[in-house]
Amino acid sequence: MRLGVDVGGTFTDLLLHDAATQRTYQAKTPSTPEDQSIGVANGVKLICEKAGISPSDISLILHGTTVATNAVLEGKGSRVGLLVTEGFEYTLHLAKSWTPGPLFGWIVMDKPEPLAALADTRGIPERMNARGEVVKPLDREAATRLIDDLCSSGIEALTISLMHSYANPDHERVLAQIVKARYPDIPVSISSEILPEFREYDRAITTVMNDYVRPIMRRYLSRIETRLKDDGVHARLHIVRSDGGLMSAEAASERPVHTVLSGPAGGVTSTVMVARRTGLGRLLAFDMGGTSTDVSVVIDGEPTISRSTEVGYFPAKVPTLDVRSVGAGGGSIAEVSELTSSLRVGPRSAGARPGPVAYGRGGTEPTVSDANVVLGYLPPVLLGGDMSLDVEGARAAVSKVGEALGLSSEGAAQGIIDIANEVMLGALRVITVQRGLDPRDFGIVAFGGAGPLHANALAELLGCYPVVVPANPGVLSALGFLESEFKNEFVQTFIRSTKALDAADVWARFDALAEKAAHWLEEEKVAPQDRHLQFSVDLRYEQQGFEVTIDLDGDVIAGKASLEAVFDKFHATHERLYGVRFHVPVELVALRVVATGATTPVEEAAAITGGTAAEAIIETRPSYFKGEWVETPNVDRARLAIGERVAGPAIIRQYDTTTVLLPDHYAEVDPHGNLLIWPNAKGN
Repeated sequence: MRLGVDVGGTFTDLLLHDAATQRTYQAKTPSTPEDQSIGVANGVKLICEKAGISPSDISLILHGTTVATNAVLEGKGSRVGLLVTEGFEYTLHLAKSWTPGPLFGWIVMDKPEPLAALADTRGIPERMNARGEVVKPLDREAATRLIDDLCSSGIEALTISLMHSYANPDHERVLAQIVKARYPDIPVSISSEILPEFREYDRAITTVMNDYVRPIMRRYLSRIETRLKDDGVHARLHIVRSDGGLMSAEAASERPVHTVLSGPAGGVTSTVMVARRTGLGRLLAFDMGGTSTDVSVVIDGEPTISRSTEVGYFPAKVPTLDVRSVGAGGGSIAEVSELTSSLRVGPRSAGARPGPVAYGRGGTEPTVSDANVVLGYLPPVLLGGDMSLDVEGARAAVSKVGEALGLSSEGAAQGIIDIANEVMLGALRVITVQRGLDPRDFGIVAFGGAGPLHANALAELLGCYPVVVPANPGVLSALGFLESEFKNEFVQTFIRSTKALDAADVWARFDALAEKAAHWLEEEKVAPQDRHLQFSVDLRYEQQGFEVTIDLDGDVIAGKASLEAVFDKFHATHERLYGVRFHVPVELVALRVVATGATTPVEEAAAITGGTAAEAIIETRPSYFKGEWVETPNVDRARLAIGERVAGPAIIRQYDTTTVLLPDHYAEVDPHGNLLIWPNAKGN
């Protein structure tokens, strides 16, 4: 029994897989922002009731969390002390000396305070050079005095980030030993372990961010493990990383910076799964929840990986799935500006409490979900009848927007939907058109509680088909967690010109990284047959500022010989990515080993044979399409047979979401149980 848990802004989604019977069970329960562990515990009880099992039957829990992300975005992290090389106390303030566009130096930037205050920063007398050679020995006596002064001031965590420690971590390790001996209750992170790479600001801010959220993550994981244990759950808890991999709860409490994009990772992993099973290699992941929408690109069945991201204003140099987020979701609030009398939707959200007006939990401001209710896209009951909607309350709230704009309630609701779609369309254009990709070459996978409500309209705007609505779209991210593999990255900065490069030196360093990777896989209890190591190098042309990561092929790794074939691959990759190859020396920047541990794939039992589209109609209700009310069939998806076709317009209902099928479109159930939405052929 494996359980995936995805905590969203409005709902906590759970999906349980029984490997013995190949059955899955799903549940949605309101999130509890005041303490997410409460919502998780409530969800576990609910899904155990649905599956008819005891909590003790669950063997593994895979959890995606936004605890780290929210702490940084809301500025509610811990008080972090920072030790740097003397003279570099302003590293976090200077950052990269860059002002956001579009006007750069001609705009006023409200620069946020660093995650570690200058008052909590101390300069340590010591210095290494870029080769790892000691330029100035560490003054232990002075360092101890500075540590005593800082650690007695009330800090909750301590970061140590010294110049060039990626090349020689000895001074950082000595300082960490001093702190642990004198202040064992203060958690300590050293940059040579969190990010052993060059670029001082990136290394410092990433390590500080780790400590900024570390005490909070520790408390959260402790609470959730305690609640689950009290409820009779004795399963191992693993946390989903930002790159879609898994890490133990213990590892997550030590390195929570690797979870800053944990939540969206499951959806991308599931989209990859959909791509591989359907043969649709080029897909856009479209995950619309209650608070935000996350989008990503899958090409040739593989996700796009980035080795840096941003959390609010702050960069985090950690491996992440390349996801773009916008503040548009089912709970996004619609309001009319008093200054311009224009309609705005989001990014302000009604959240889980009070939520949309239709939820009947005290919400008073109209949201995107309320607009969907008014237009007849959402039925009066959700979650299989467990949740009733206040239709008249939603109409009254949306009507206030209409009154301010001189529109009917239907016109106001349509305007809210159109603006929300435009916001999400902008995010989809960023990951396609702005990167030279034609969205018409892609399909779009719709998931999240609200994704299938809007996906058909977005596909019509972008021209990307088919729209794929998986069997469990409302809890697809939780399913993605079950498909995730254990993953960690081990890197060493090694800046050398490739002219006359000693290949033996490179392979010796690779061997050391591989040994660390093997030790980590052992700690995570990954079976030997499930382990895999991927070797890669970061290369650039001399005098370039950024690198390209090139994977090493199996024959190159096996031979451990010349790397000329790798350099040739770099030239070809650079030309493919940027349209040019230069005839200048290539520079080696870093060596990487990515360790993965395979997990058992989720195999679902074959779907029960359903009936025809006519037999699956629950009722016929009015819905608003193209400026008029249309009597629209509401179809029970669970009663549709493989290969059955539904003509639009239609509302297709299921436990975890509702799919809006527009006029002039049709939906067909494929052999994997997915709904594929296509436009009607011209003339039909």
